[in-house]
Amino acid sequence: MVEAPLTCDVLIVGGGPAGLSVASRLPDDVKTVIVHQDQEIGLPIRTSGGCWTDDNDRLGIPPEMYNVLEVNEAYADEAHAIIPLKGNLPAILDTPRLYKWLASQSDHKDRDLMLGTKFTSARRLGDGRFESVVRSRDGVNRKILSRYIVDASGWHVAVLRALGLSAARPERLGVGTEYEYPLGDNAPDRGIIFLGTKVPSGYGWAFATALGTLRIGVGVIQPDTDASPRKLLDAVVADEALLKRYKLKLEGEPIVHSGILPSVAFEDRMVWGNVIRVGDSANFATPTAGEGIRICIELGRVLGEHLGRAVTSGRDGPLKAYEHRARRQLKTNYKWGFLVNTRIAKYGPKEWNASVRRMAKLDTASVTGLLRNDFSRKKIMAMASSGGRAWVRARLNRLKRA
Repeated sequence: MVEAPLTCDVLIVGGGPAGLSVASRLPDDVKTVIVHQDQEIGLPIRTSGGCWTDDNDRLGIPPEMYNVLEVNEAYADEAHAIIPLKGNLPAILDTPRLYKWLASQSDHKDRDLMLGTKFTSARRLGDGRFESVVRSRDGVNRKILSRYIVDASGWHVAVLRALGLSAARPERLGVGTEYEYPLGDNAPDRGIIFLGTKVPSGYGWAFATALGTLRIGVGVIQPDTDASPRKLLDAVVADEALLKRYKLKLEGEPIVHSGILPSVAFEDRMVWGNVIRVGDSANFATPTAGEGIRICIELGRVLGEHLGRAVTSGRDGPLKAYEHRARRQLKTNYKWGFLVNTRIAKYGPKEWNASVRRMAKLDTASVTGLLRNDFSRKKIMAMASSGGRAWVRARLNRLKRA
């Protein structure tokens, strides 16, 4: 059964932070349809929601939607460090609440939100519009005619693949599994990362959330390793001696979360005529730590503003301006970050022990720069001045050869 087609100015495929942020900044009278495959915005949870307090303030995220980690530690097989973070602190987002808040910012606009609906195909018509087909969970197909399509489908890259603009999904992926427990006696303002033999080609984490719970998870890069993050996590939570070392107490039955994000070299093309990508479809997750919600929101809003100008003017200049902004903000940082990513994916216990010991010696600006994937000249100089000269020289040589 095929219903009558919908007609809109902009079709956004994906109701995550990127797609919702685009919709929030489009003009009120631009007809927009958001297609989202899940039945509820923000659920199921696919990300641990890491961010930073300064970014949350800048983006206007209400403080009740995140938990600030005042104490941050790192563990390797034979090393432990208090990570020297001050001022701009890690913050764990309540992603379901945050995503609903982002969605609410376009509720007053000429926007339809189609939940439980999967994008299946798209083609360009002779008049320049796009004809997309979406399918609801009850099997009903619907055509959507649009002037523009925004690919915010994440690592699926669904729109670009459907239109033949991208040949395949990313070959290299960050795959994670996370368990959420009651907080119990665990510290409400503490976060840890753990590295080494327990998490080959990846890292683990544990922290308290804004919901009064504790999340512990493992993420790995595939195919750099064929290890299952679920099995690795099960081994960690079953190891009482290890949990005691990490100062964690796990109680009750956990809720399971899992997610996937691209872990490939940054490609700086964002625009193909009236087709635009944003968010994880454009590899916005940082290569170093795999956190990118702040970037999805920021550049999603930028795209919404520029796309609104393109819709009303009929010109392609505003979309080129969005592409230029994304390149300027991300290209150099992500090239450096990917060098770090591919290097540390090969680390063994010896290298991780040394890295954790170095963390305790670096200053706040250097550690924050590494974790946030900020490789500006200022941050690179800070790393060099705080004991990372050899690391910086090695990375500079690799960057010149790349």
